[in-house]
Amino acid sequence: MKTLILLSLLCHFVSPVRHSLEFKLSYSHGIRDIPEFVAVALVDKVQMGYCDSNGQVPQATTDWMDKLIQKKPQHLAWYTTICLGNQHTFKATIENLMQRFNHTQGIHIFQRMNGCEWDDKTDEVNGNLHFGYDGEDLISLDLETETWVTPKQQAVFTKHEWDRDRYNSIFWKNSLTHKCIEILKGYVDFGKSSLQRTDLPSVSLLQKSPSSPVSCHATGFYPDRAMMFWRKDGEEIHEDVDHGEILPNHDGSFQMSVDLDLSSVPPEDWRRYDCVFHLSGVKDDIITKLDKAVIRTNWERPGNVTVPITAAVAVLALIFITATAFIVYKRKKGKSPPPSPDNNYELCLRLNPET
Repeated sequence: MKTLILLSLLCHFVSPVRHSLEFKLSYSHGIRDIPEFVAVALVDKVQMGYCDSNGQVPQATTDWMDKLIQKKPQHLAWYTTICLGNQHTFKATIENLMQRFNHTQGIHIFQRMNGCEWDDKTDEVNGNLHFGYDGEDLISLDLETETWVTPKQQAVFTKHEWDRDRYNSIFWKNSLTHKCIEILKGYVDFGKSSLQRTDLPSVSLLQKSPSSPVSCHATGFYPDRAMMFWRKDGEEIHEDVDHGEILPNHDGSFQMSVDLDLSSVPPEDWRRYDCVFHLSGVKDDIITKLDKAVIRTNWERPGNVTVPITAAVAVLALIFITATAFIVYKRKKGKSPPPSPDNNYELCLRLNPET
């Protein structure tokens, strides 16, 4: 068991660093009180730019991106053109999709997720492009075959039309694996003081009620290349353990939790358990002993200890971004740089062959 744990940790720490640039855009119909069009840009899963149909100018959401825009105003002008151009084409597209799916009313969402990944050790690159409608895949590009894939009958016409246009596929492949990578490398270099930093988290033991699992919760760490697990007598355990996903915080850091069900563990054995958190590139782990006296709960507050609200704030921020930018879109890894306005307009017209 110890050998397997060591190998697992070793593989994790020596794994190459993959940087990513993602663009996530959505247009909604039938939802009040939020912008119809929302677009976010993320580097290494941290949002660095935002625009919507209520504003005319995209906003930088990190200090380093704000400095980049001040240094290169043409970069902001480029994003502004892309943002405004997509608003019109996305509106036309969702109206056409509603006709194709025979939707006359209700809430409907059209999404595009695109971007690229770059391994800074091996120089390996990858890209993705996905279109979605109402939380399901609509059409996506297979980079290896340079063909389009769709699970929806309503998009078969578009698939065949795009497959016949070889320039369309070649353009996107070049954008995903070359132009996007150039932009990503520039961002990583300019924002390296922030993107390549290492922040350790605060780790807490949380429990909703006396009968609930104990959650080992880490928040405020960066980057997201982290692992956390429960041990018993110094060995990692898997039974009665539930691993949560790594989630973003509102400040660009990350959080994660791992739950341990103690319903069958006698109180005198609690001292045999501890929670281990480690961050890639950091030598020392953060080890938290299972101690009932330090568990923070909703039903009892330890003396002079304030129940942290960081996780709640982060979840609310995540819900807001999800509700506006993706709404019901299932989690995928789609990546690519925004195309030129003319080409993007052409692509959306092809999703609207009747126009």
